[in-house]
Amino acid sequence: MLRHLQAYRVILGSHSPRRRELLEGLGLTFEVRTMPEVDESYPHRLPMQEIPLYIARNKAGAFAPSPQGNELLITADTVVLIRQTLLGKPADRDEALGMLELLSGCTHRVLTGVCLVSQTRTVAFSACSLVRFAPISEADRLYYVDHFHPYDKAGGYGIQEWIGYIAVEAIHGSFYNVMGLPVERLYRELARFPHTP
Repeated sequence: MLRHLQAYRVILGSHSPRRRELLEGLGLTFEVRTMPEVDESYPHRLPMQEIPLYIARNKAGAFAPSPQGNELLITADTVVLIRQTLLGKPADRDEALGMLELLSGCTHRVLTGVCLVSQTRTVAFSACSLVRFAPISEADRLYYVDHFHPYDKAGGYGIQEWIGYIAVEAIHGSFYNVMGLPVERLYRELARFPHTP
């Protein structure tokens, strides 16, 4: 499906192997282009639920040159929000362990912002999933961080990994959004793109 996108040169502007895997799952032909380091700071007064979309737009803006000809750029950013605390990617082992301790036994929100940019059209949207974690013992937190090294994952965990098997009690919303890309919504937005670039 999405046959009309064959007219586009689809570019995923992301380092994330999970986003690459999820986009492949849609059956799209695309290329991955490494993005320059993007400033992921944001205005302090920006509502927390708007932060990942703000950063996804900044990532699209950092793409040089801007999409040309038939190029269609996809960028995204994911954050975890718990008790009005925003969790991005942990900087080190201690921070990853601290994030898991904070999430243990609680419900948190996973927010992803996505930006689609062509030469003639820009579409930006966000998705939210609620995830409930069972209590996670210190031994389990140590095992996960030391064996899976989740330093490139918002909130310090990957739901598709061991920690998801043993800790996730419930999800409300898109599972794939928790992985880093709300592919059901992305599919709908791509289906609306014009048939000619």
